[in-house]
Amino acid sequence: MDLDLRKLRYFRAVADRLHFGRAAEELHIAQPVLSRQIRALEQDLGAPLFTRDRHGVALTDAGRQLLTDTGPLLASADAVRRRVTVAARGGRRLAVGFRTGIPVIPAAKAFQARHPDVVVDVQRVEWDDQAPMLLDGRIDVGYVRLPIDETGLRVTPLYTEPLMVVLPADHRLAGKEEVTEADLAGEPLVWHADPSTHPTRRPHPDSGLRVRGVEEKLEHVAAGRGISFVGRSETVFYSRPDISYVAIPELPPDQVCFAMAASRTSTLADDFLAAARATAAITADCGNHEAYSGGREDERGGTGRA
Repeated sequence: MDLDLRKLRYFRAVADRLHFGRAAEELHIAQPVLSRQIRALEQDLGAPLFTRDRHGVALTDAGRQLLTDTGPLLASADAVRRRVTVAARGGRRLAVGFRTGIPVIPAAKAFQARHPDVVVDVQRVEWDDQAPMLLDGRIDVGYVRLPIDETGLRVTPLYTEPLMVVLPADHRLAGKEEVTEADLAGEPLVWHADPSTHPTRRPHPDSGLRVRGVEEKLEHVAAGRGISFVGRSETVFYSRPDISYVAIPELPPDQVCFAMAASRTSTLADDFLAAARATAAITADCGNHEAYSGGREDERGGTGRA
């Protein structure tokens, strides 16, 4: 029996909240209707997905597996809907996502030399949006920084760049040429991901404060709440007087990759990947050169222009 996407969306709502009443409210349906749909899905799959008792609702092993698998599946369905809508409007477009500091223009120019009729839309993405936006079709392809959940994605490494530690301007290490991991021992950390995803970037055990975007991260650093890390090319977009960037050669470099949904079959996406690979050296040089020269001289504030 084919899986019913509507039932899967209902399942996902309950699994995310572990509460049938709140899930029903979110879905704008009656709770008995939701319960019947979940029971029907369990019958379709031949396995219980939830346990229900006086302590509440919990996922079974089968439910946890289905929750893992539904993410890419539902995102792929959303992506199909978006692509059909775009095609119905006429014209051809390619939405390219990028993380702060990664120049997209070299690849875009090379791509449009081959496809002058295709409009390339660029959109900046944050760390936690990288995979979701690729899977659900909000962007077709993207320049991403590791770590990223690669489930359902095809990820191609392009180049690496050094990491820089971000310090408050009045920090004892601010203004130094470089620092070591030992220098940073015991410093509270402002971080944008689960620390377990990239242990090599944690020179001390303090997981610190979790934030969503680069701007939010830098605000906390400037306020003295901790230190953080960015790729060297990011420093040109966030040059500000209340923070200092210092090289930390001991840490592994930041990996920049090109990514698209693994299920995506598109000549345009493949051609943009070819352009990204062909211009990877230029892109890396642009970011590093700007960060080391223009970024010091051109005080752009903290606007983070894409």
